[in-house]
Amino acid sequence: MDYAVEMLHITKTFGTLVANDDVTIQVKKGEIHALLGENGAGKSTLMSVLFGLYQAEAGTIKVNGNEVRISNPNVATELKIGMVHQHFKLVDVFSVTENIILGMEPNQRGIINLANCEHEIAQLSQQYHMEVNPHALIRNLSVGMQQRVEILKMLYRKSDILIFDEPTAVLTPQEILELIKTIKAFAAAGKTVIVISHKLNEIKAMADRCTILRKGKVVATVDVPSTSIESLAEMMVGRKVLFETHKKESIPGEILLEAEHLSILDPQTKHPVVSDVSFEVRRGEIVCIAGVDGNGQSELIKGITGLLPLHHGSLRLLNHEIGKVSIRHRLEAGMGHIPEDRQRHGLVLDYTMAENMILNRYHKPEFQHHGVIQKKAMLAHTEMLIERFDIRSSEGPRTMARSMSGGNQQKAILAREVTRNPDILVAVQPTRGLDVGAIEFVHQELLRHRDSQKGVLLVSFELEEVLNISDRILVMYNGQIVASLKTSETNSEELGLYMLGAKTNGGSNHETH
Repeated sequence: MDYAVEMLHITKTFGTLVANDDVTIQVKKGEIHALLGENGAGKSTLMSVLFGLYQAEAGTIKVNGNEVRISNPNVATELKIGMVHQHFKLVDVFSVTENIILGMEPNQRGIINLANCEHEIAQLSQQYHMEVNPHALIRNLSVGMQQRVEILKMLYRKSDILIFDEPTAVLTPQEILELIKTIKAFAAAGKTVIVISHKLNEIKAMADRCTILRKGKVVATVDVPSTSIESLAEMMVGRKVLFETHKKESIPGEILLEAEHLSILDPQTKHPVVSDVSFEVRRGEIVCIAGVDGNGQSELIKGITGLLPLHHGSLRLLNHEIGKVSIRHRLEAGMGHIPEDRQRHGLVLDYTMAENMILNRYHKPEFQHHGVIQKKAMLAHTEMLIERFDIRSSEGPRTMARSMSGGNQQKAILAREVTRNPDILVAVQPTRGLDVGAIEFVHQELLRHRDSQKGVLLVSFELEEVLNISDRILVMYNGQIVASLKTSETNSEELGLYMLGAKTNGGSNHETH
């Protein structure tokens, strides 16, 4: 058998945590091979060993039949192995071209001919239908465009073995379809692709074979076309998974959060990105803001949670005006927030998990005495959250947030916010990067919050999720609310038309009932 990659009996540990336990995976040349597993199953660790970011304690790696020792990513690059990481490795203030050539700068007598590089990158992006402006600064690009830059970085380095770590976690549905097409094109061109994922539909749509990991061990390697989604899910989590959330009928109570005529400006351009938006969230309901990414949802939520100033309008929580108060005041008034960017706004990556778990209540009497943090109380609180929310980490409460998998970082933020029991929980993409078992758990937590007569304001780009757990849906298009719909009275086709601006709910930007 012609294998591009063989990882034989790989064991990788972090302290007492065995991340990879005698793992063997063999990837055929020219195939799309998926690595499937729960958050913290050891998928990213295994690929980090292949890319030279980690060294395994035991095991052998072969590339194209030859045994190799990959001591660092430069060796991986020489072996034509490239990797697109879940959290991109780009320099914000550099251009697209500068990021792509970084570390591989072609220079003559110390001078880099950027124009030549830009021309080469433009050709590469056209060849693979991944058009991106070579002059653009990374900080001005959407997440989807930044991912293209990461892919072009691999192609510029002539990689033949391409590793994608959770490539669709941050993409819109349209961008996901484009990426699947691109990955298939790579395989058709003779490249070998390894995709780390826990999105079963996407694995079914693109992979040839799939290796399933559970708690650091290989469960099976299967042929994807002949394996059902249900059996993939069961192998991944070790039990049957409910794909539909069963929820009680919502009985909305008093108004918790009321927004009237909100307008918000883009911090850079000072142009309105949210225009005259009005809506309300009541006790006992989940209201979801749906729409294609980039239609003002992020800015609206930042305005509500205090990360951006309101240009105009009124925002009331339990009938108290909060539009101009500090973030802490909003939290104290009864707001919780699961932010869109878990690494930038959700966690302090160089703090321990325990420190992160009390970020918004360290000043409370239970966690401090005369200004001194009570470590015993902080650790006990975190242990309780780890147990209840099944957060997996190498050193429990003392684990650095940076070293946790993306999915476990997300579970930690959810745990911190839900257990504060806020009157209104603002949850942006709460299941982004989570496996099916964890998604099921998050949905149950959000419904439990609703059923305890609290309110949830949810932002999601996953139509399935929107229709599964929300009671009402507000569709945003071009900075405005173009529809307010009861979930039980709509479907994905109608939502899609509103999201693309092809249909409006009476043309009014005020909430209709």
